[in-house]
Amino acid sequence: MKNKFLLLGIALAALSSCKTASPLQVANVETRKNISINNELNNDEEFVKVIEPYKQKLDKEMNQKISYTGTDLSKQGDNSNLGNLLADYTFDGADGWAKKNLNKEVDAALINIGGIRTSIGKGDILLKSVFEVMPFENEVIIVKMKGSDLQGLFDYYAKTQVNNPVSHLYIETNNGQLTKSLINGKTVNADQEYYIATSDYLALGGDNMKFFSKGEMIPTGIKLRDLFIEYFKKTPEVHPNTDIRLNFIGKKQ
Repeated sequence: MKNKFLLLGIALAALSSCKTASPLQVANVETRKNISINNELNNDEEFVKVIEPYKQKLDKEMNQKISYTGTDLSKQGDNSNLGNLLADYTFDGADGWAKKNLNKEVDAALINIGGIRTSIGKGDILLKSVFEVMPFENEVIIVKMKGSDLQGLFDYYAKTQVNNPVSHLYIETNNGQLTKSLINGKTVNADQEYYIATSDYLALGGDNMKFFSKGEMIPTGIKLRDLFIEYFKKTPEVHPNTDIRLNFIGKKQ
């Protein structure tokens, strides 16, 4: 085993040294037999024995029940129950942080549907379920924006018609034209400052959300996945909101 790791180290060192060579010289290239990576490839029994205790510990932790849902939690649709739920968790977590650290309240939250990688089936919600839904290490960011700059957010939804989940926002369009936009049930005050919770990926312009660049980014240090796990754990049975937040009238399917 030690010899294998020693050889691997030598190989990596050799590869690293190649980066400084200019030009790269390649010689004596020979065709070798391909080795298929499948169940016929024998395991390294010594290595398996070493990692087995850690694997068992990880499996036990990942398979622990943290909540329950009486219905399938899906990411499909403009107001998906899983999308609404995670957007609400983002809002609640960011709002609690803002009240404590900024003496401010968060006005709304939005996340991207692409960041939600899968659905959660009816029944027990396991810790590994949240890792499957959110495998990324994204951080919760609060973006401070003037009301006049939020028009870019609403225009984005009107243009893309994408079901990126929102919380405390209502966006209505008709045939791609924005007809109504509300924050907490109220029209936007152009002169007011608003605090919008999102992920660092979106705050930095991911998914072409360039409108966030007009605001001031406030990092919270909270990982989205950790936040979701925390809220699932303190909610014995999940009851997601199914209210209409994105109302794309005449949307082409």
